[in-house]
Amino acid sequence: MDIANQMILFANVVDHGSFSATARSLGLSPSAVSKQIGHLEDRLGIRLLNRSTRNVSLTQEGRPFYERCAEIAAGVLEAEAMAVSLGKRPQGTLRIAATVAFGKAQLLPLLPHFLADHPDLRVTLELTDRSIDLSESDYDMAIRFTEQVEDPSVITVKLTKNERLICASPAYIAAHGAPETPQDLARHNCLRISTVAHWNQWHFDEDGKKTVFEASGNFEANSADGIYYATLAGLGIARLSSYLVGPDIRSGRLLHLLPEHCEEYANVYAVYSSRRNLSPKVRVFIDYLVGHFRSAPQAH
Repeated sequence: MDIANQMILFANVVDHGSFSATARSLGLSPSAVSKQIGHLEDRLGIRLLNRSTRNVSLTQEGRPFYERCAEIAAGVLEAEAMAVSLGKRPQGTLRIAATVAFGKAQLLPLLPHFLADHPDLRVTLELTDRSIDLSESDYDMAIRFTEQVEDPSVITVKLTKNERLICASPAYIAAHGAPETPQDLARHNCLRISTVAHWNQWHFDEDGKKTVFEASGNFEANSADGIYYATLAGLGIARLSSYLVGPDIRSGRLLHLLPEHCEEYANVYAVYSSRRNLSPKVRVFIDYLVGHFRSAPQAH
């Protein structure tokens, strides 16, 4: 046993008044306790306890040493209690990475209520569509789409299903006409996302045949959020998420194109690195997100 544990054991012996009472409290034998106190005295070169058949008492040299050991033992118990408390109560800073458009449109509106329910929490949110390696970053978790989950070792929790829609502004269609088939897209300015290559591969179903169109045009942006505003501005045709463009399609600000050919979906996941000793701050936020999206209507 190292000296730190021997010091804590010594404080316990003094508090309990005997080797046997200390042994019972710790699940040890009295002889094992006595032996460790003997080793401690040998290490220090002083006698700490007066021993009798029934109890022990401090020597003159042992008293100031006990006071210091008692402080250390109390500090260890306090540190243990604090750690247990941290493991049960959400607190500290929750660091989240989320895709730009989803973060703005879906996460930010949820934060006021969540933070009001958890006043000991702070949130740091980074909006990025770039690849995130949770094992090499200080993020506690990330919100990612199916195409962005590349590491098979991470833990994923499905939040919702997202539909991808082909759309353009009425002004663009008035100027360039509407595509009637997926092949017609080759004659149009199709907007690209620079950060996730898979997002530029648009999947179609033509009479039961699966085809893939590689979007090509004179504009790309590093987030779906940028593509969304470029589409509203009439720059071209884009494939965008239903949660983002659903209200615009219903209001007529955007037109839904090729609906009979495009039935593409992707899951949205909360992603974190390990189930073991999952931080309460991560657990409560994921539970909050799951509850919200389970009760929210799917956007179309």
